[in-house]
Amino acid sequence: MIELQNITKYYGKNAAVENISFIFEKGKIYGFLGPNGAGKSTTMNIMTGCLSATNGSVLIDDNEISSKPIKAKRLIGYLPETPPLYPEMTPIEYLNFVAGAKGLTRSERDKEIKYVMESTGIEQMQNRLIGNLSKGYKQRVGIAQALLGRPEYIILDEPTVGLDPNQIIEIRELIQSLKNEHTVILSSHILSEVSNICDELIVISNGKIIASGSMSDLSSKLGSGKKLCVTFKCDDYESVNDMLGILQIKPECSVLYKSDSGCICAEISDAEEQMREELFFIAADKKIPIIEMKMNTPSLEEIFIQLTSGQSQNFEHKENNDDIDLQEGA
Repeated sequence: MIELQNITKYYGKNAAVENISFIFEKGKIYGFLGPNGAGKSTTMNIMTGCLSATNGSVLIDDNEISSKPIKAKRLIGYLPETPPLYPEMTPIEYLNFVAGAKGLTRSERDKEIKYVMESTGIEQMQNRLIGNLSKGYKQRVGIAQALLGRPEYIILDEPTVGLDPNQIIEIRELIQSLKNEHTVILSSHILSEVSNICDELIVISNGKIIASGSMSDLSSKLGSGKKLCVTFKCDDYESVNDMLGILQIKPECSVLYKSDSGCICAEISDAEEQMREELFFIAADKKIPIIEMKMNTPSLEEIFIQLTSGQSQNFEHKENNDDIDLQEGA
């Protein structure tokens, strides 16, 4: 596993990241999520030994990265936001160069290069100049160099930045395929990308981790759980309120309004699945037709805005080992 222990990085008097602690377990895809300038790239550069921390330590399978850099870095494959490519080289030349820099023996290189080219789908491009490749293939070459040596941990900083929609889908599928062999940690400010491919989310803002967990964990903890939306063929607010009262729904958990057609619509926050059936029978008993009933889950955009807008400061930090961890001081 990778363990960050109280990582802090100052530039002058300004803290780029402050007191970050987290454990990345094997076999998952983790997403660092945060606005631009939140500290994602700084954290990743410290994790990979490309940047030293002002305070704190990074353990890669119990190898502290500053005191045992060779052992620690052999376990990591890293793709920075700007891939470290040489445009005058071909992919096969570049991968041979990187394999040598990583200390792979000549007998290992051919096998490893063949493996990473097949894994990233660049075999047909291996003899073209990197400078002539599309942005998507350049990203693939960058990921291929990170895979050389089959490191346990693959760290990708904004792997789909600047790609067109088709290229984003291709790189996303490639990243998902890496989960079978590697633990993947990626950063992004593209919310749809993170929600589609990551098992765990780490939300960072102003240099601090303010929340972590799966999307459902975040949604549940923040009180942004499922919302039941019901449209009644009825124009009487009191009748609808009576039905909600039978279910003991608190007034602050429901919003009523009248649609353009004159029907009463109810939006019930933090709704449970069984509430749909219960409300259906109550309405039937009162002979009030239900035109539409649907359960909505909060989007990652809604969760992200709630967290990074400072609202997360109102939530109590949990000191136990639950699946989700919310930290104060966003």
